[in-house]
Amino acid sequence: MPTTHPKSGHTYHLQTAGDKLYKPDRVFDGETLHEGWAVLVKGDKIEAVGPAASLRSEGAEVIDLKGTTLLPGLIEGHSHLLLHPYNETTWDDQVLKEPRSYRIARATVHARNTLLAGFTTVRDLGTEGADYDDVGLKQAINQGIIPGPRMIVATRALIATGSYAPKGFSPDIDVPQGAEEADGHDRLIQAVRRQIGKGADVIKVYADYRWGLMSEARPTFTLDELKLVVEVAHSSGRPTVAHATTAEGMRRAILAGCETVEHGDAGTPEIFALMKQHGTALCPTLAAGDATIQYRGWKKGTEPDPERIRNKKITFKQALDAGVKICFGGDVGVFAHGDNARELEMMVEYGMKPLDALRSATSGNAAVFHLTDRGRIRPGLLADLVAVEGDPTKTIGAIRKVRLVLKGGVNPKP
Repeated sequence: MPTTHPKSGHTYHLQTAGDKLYKPDRVFDGETLHEGWAVLVKGDKIEAVGPAASLRSEGAEVIDLKGTTLLPGLIEGHSHLLLHPYNETTWDDQVLKEPRSYRIARATVHARNTLLAGFTTVRDLGTEGADYDDVGLKQAINQGIIPGPRMIVATRALIATGSYAPKGFSPDIDVPQGAEEADGHDRLIQAVRRQIGKGADVIKVYADYRWGLMSEARPTFTLDELKLVVEVAHSSGRPTVAHATTAEGMRRAILAGCETVEHGDAGTPEIFALMKQHGTALCPTLAAGDATIQYRGWKKGTEPDPERIRNKKITFKQALDAGVKICFGGDVGVFAHGDNARELEMMVEYGMKPLDALRSATSGNAAVFHLTDRGRIRPGLLADLVAVEGDPTKTIGAIRKVRLVLKGGVNPKP
């Protein structure tokens, strides 16, 4: 409990058995970097934070983290724990050929790798043909059966009939889809409520997809349909997020009230101005496109940027210039779980300041996702913390050099 010294007026925090005082070189509190600060953890919560000299250590175990920066546990904004990299197995084959028991077994490893990389929360945006298995994965983590991050789950996600995948089969065959098909007033209401009833924390909708006449991305749901999805989800206290890569798909998602737009590849200055106006966040998933193009043969660093990469750099800068809130999320699963930092590195490579990228992955995502108990190092919040060697506010790659992870005050590494 805090107490005030009668002469100096300084506030101290008295420790009890089991308290731990973490002493890194510096603390990034989710907003600002502080040299010489320390963090006191009591149970699963942060008890105190401030200059190390102001925190009394009597009765507390002192954890020396010399050479490190202590940050809030990182929050991954776009994950698919039930997928693994497409250069290992194509998306179609994962959906159609891998048993769900096999996929969930893989997912337990993905969850552990994610946590050990310093990502203590993930927003998992769709099981991609694995039904509601993200709900069971979340339960197993919450009950301590397997190690993993705290999960925000979307379950099956919503698609317009005929728009999603797998495709390319005889029209006489009904092929299992990677998400739930629903259209129109009654069916959309039922699908949203069904997913909520099965455990969805967030509703994900595909506002466009590659189903145009020339297999190009085109809008799927009408604006009224999207508004209906948002209304039904919002009445239960849940947000809606939208996959949208086209300008028109983005426009409809924004006007419908979707809280984040995922990808946003073909955004324009006008669309980003609309996002800023409505407070819609962009989750750019830079790393996913970078990975898939490399899978197709692009030799990054030795060959010129393909057109898709050049365009992505332009639209990301346009979003930054417009002041759009950037949600950190890499679409991990397209690339390896545990390699989540790849997105942070690319955000900086594409023009974001390291400090702003770190804010996006901590306090920024916490605010966008309505997580009031994490994302910052502040008394009373969850003791979800990560210590990395060096200073990632100067060199973002330092975020990979993880020395310690705490989730609720507990180090998951044996």
